[in-house]
Amino acid sequence: MKFSEMVYERPDMETLKAQLTDLIGRLENADSYEAARAVFLEKETLDKHVMTMETLAEVRHTIDTRDAFYDSEVKFWDEMSPVLTEYMQNWTAAMLKSVFRPQFEAEYGNLMFLNAEIEQKTFDPVIIPELQKENELKTAYDKLIASAQIPFEGGVYTISQMAPFKNDADDARRQAAWIAEGQWYKDHQEELDDLYDQLVHVRDTMGRKLGYDGYTELGYYRMQRNCYTKEDIEKFRTAVVKYLVPVADSIYKEQAARLGKEYPMSFSDNALQFRSGNPKPVGTADDILAQGRKFYDELSPETSEFFNMMLDNELMDVLSTKGKAGGGYCTSIPDYEVPFIFANFNGTQHDVEVVTHEAGHAFAAWMNRTRVPMSYVWPGMEACEVHSMSMEFFAWPWADGFFGEDTRKFYYSHLSGALTFIPYGTMVDHFQHIVYEKPDMTPGERHKVWKELSGTYMPWMKMDGEIPFYSDGEGWQRQQHIYNSPFYYIDYCLAQTVALQFWAKLQKDQADAWEHYMAYTRQGGSRVFTELLKKAGLDSPFEESCLREVCETAKNWLTDFDLTGIC
Repeated sequence: MKFSEMVYERPDMETLKAQLTDLIGRLENADSYEAARAVFLEKETLDKHVMTMETLAEVRHTIDTRDAFYDSEVKFWDEMSPVLTEYMQNWTAAMLKSVFRPQFEAEYGNLMFLNAEIEQKTFDPVIIPELQKENELKTAYDKLIASAQIPFEGGVYTISQMAPFKNDADDARRQAAWIAEGQWYKDHQEELDDLYDQLVHVRDTMGRKLGYDGYTELGYYRMQRNCYTKEDIEKFRTAVVKYLVPVADSIYKEQAARLGKEYPMSFSDNALQFRSGNPKPVGTADDILAQGRKFYDELSPETSEFFNMMLDNELMDVLSTKGKAGGGYCTSIPDYEVPFIFANFNGTQHDVEVVTHEAGHAFAAWMNRTRVPMSYVWPGMEACEVHSMSMEFFAWPWADGFFGEDTRKFYYSHLSGALTFIPYGTMVDHFQHIVYEKPDMTPGERHKVWKELSGTYMPWMKMDGEIPFYSDGEGWQRQQHIYNSPFYYIDYCLAQTVALQFWAKLQKDQADAWEHYMAYTRQGGSRVFTELLKKAGLDSPFEESCLREVCETAKNWLTDFDLTGIC
């Protein structure tokens, strides 16, 4: 079914509460596994429908945040989702206590129970007011970012639409674009500071109400960390500083030399990789999607079926339009067993990476769309990002169709960008740990922390104040994950480390690399992250040797890569 034909209907909450109460009672009173299993499957069907309605409202709202109907529906879900959580938790408690748990584990595996035990640690009715407030604040942040209208060169642009100017090969124009965008954030500084300050305190209150020493432990449970700890993340951060920051630093030093700039460079100069301009896709948005179809048609029978289904059913909204929320994402619409991709094309390399990155998520969901329980369709967030970041590398043999004469630029840019991203992403995570350890910091103190961390993780950035907002240690406020999904961002770094393993395998044997990818993807969310990797013959990013080896391999490739004729 086409996305435009999918019918949205707000569920009646009293009816839904009654249905959930009935299901819980029937599960608790089941006299056989067959009866308990039937109730479990009925609950799965109900969950799919509720999630479908909520997802349709959220997607259509992000496509146009000015739409009054879906704006009101999102407000409804923001208020009612925390209320429903109480009923969902009662169901979870009944499942955990069920005398038929051994039979459920035998049929569906024990991960659903491991995750259920973690879920139980994230909620109590006492925090419903805070959950509702958190939803309200996150929606307010999204609407603020989507509302941006930035004057530049006689036109007015959204944040997404400013990206091509921020990558322009002309130094003066590029810097002017960074200043214009930075000024918009500066003009809304007080609101951005206030929204985040409220979010930090709301989350800290939730943690303390649930008996934790602040938010961090609760945040890990909410991210469903089920196979690694805060200490494991700290070890990963140490390895990033030890192995990756020096590699990234050398990449930027070479970039400064290519551009004829003094090192360290400003934010606007760091954004330009080549004096002749960054790699740009050829053709229109339709051309990019057409090349995406060719890539997936030729990659495998499974990817061909998947991508054609996405195109035929209008399951991608990728153009940057007025009122559209920023960023990009992939989600699922469970009743129809299909994924949906949301993005903002802006004429940059990013557009191609949407077709590969977000479609990597969507392909994994498509491959596992019939899994029971529904929670096994997607693994944990760090595991999900492996699908997407690795798919970007699998598109390399088709890069010429995306980039034309800029293909060699793209190869260098993509690999170097994967390496230089990890320090930034790790810094985002480190920043959040400090913020939630000290929730009463002032906005100014938070900005100071970001600026200090930049010296450790991004020494190639010149923090001299020539570009407002960014140079003042406030650039973290453009990273929506910090507002909306605390502790999520490190997942990208862990996944990128794994994706670089796939890249290394691709340099030797594409067919073998794809076999490993499918071995990883076919597991869906049936195992924890580290087990998914082990089953697919991949190394864990928590092993220091993993990061050391991928850094060495990638650095050697970049050093040997022929940039002759490219300035």
